[in-house]
Amino acid sequence: MGEQDKAENFAEEKMGQAKEAVGKATDDKDLEAEGKGDQTKGNLKQAGEKVKDAFS
Repeated sequence: MGEQDKAENFAEEKMGQAKEAVGKATDDKDLEAEGKGDQTKGNLKQAGEKVKDAFS
């Protein structure tokens, strides 16, 4: 299950990057902010997975 979680977290981060880029390109501040938020969530989840791996 850990590898699937890692893949989902990575995908969430990349989707956030895409949303941010589209938001910047279209001058949509809400979409840009949502993308940044998604990236942050993905990064935090990845950090949590790394901590779990360190204690496994």
